[in-house]
Amino acid sequence: MKKTTLTAAILIAGTTVTALAHGSATGIVKERMEAMMAMGKAVKTVTPMMRGETAYDAEALRAAALTFQAHAGKALTEQFPEGSGGAPSEAKDEIWQDWARFTDLADQLETYARGLELAAANGLGSDGSMGAGAMMGGSSMMGGGSMMGDSADMMSAEAIGAMPADAAFNMTTQVCSACHARFRAEDD
Repeated sequence: MKKTTLTAAILIAGTTVTALAHGSATGIVKERMEAMMAMGKAVKTVTPMMRGETAYDAEALRAAALTFQAHAGKALTEQFPEGSGGAPSEAKDEIWQDWARFTDLADQLETYARGLELAAANGLGSDGSMGAGAMMGGSSMMGGGSMMGDSADMMSAEAIGAMPADAAFNMTTQVCSACHARFRAEDD
């Protein structure tokens, strides 16, 4: 639970700070910043549900999943043409230096978001731990990072869709965090 809460808090805080820094962005940089802000807003909207602070709303979670899907995969990678780094962009040069990994993460986000959409009907896990139990805490699946960017090990949308919604949400936001950790410059 702590890992997911921390991930969600980082994504929410990053969205707030980023919104202030995007005033001078134009063109494709502005478009991708707006896409990232839309995904951050989706995370912010459903995080209280995942924490049990508000009532579970499957339709709200589906809407968030659809937002992630709209900005993932090819839609995401197309927003990062070569040469579109530099201020005010927060994209690190590593995106273009390790394009295969960036593309894998974008595709993984798309798959996991489809799984999240399917999992919305399942409700939250019964143990209150935001789902997936030990799977999220240091196993090679998530904590060790082997799935983050390795499409050969990626779970299917259907497998994720069979999980409790909070586990699927956790997995989806872990992809966001992995991508941000590797490819997004930290604010000073």
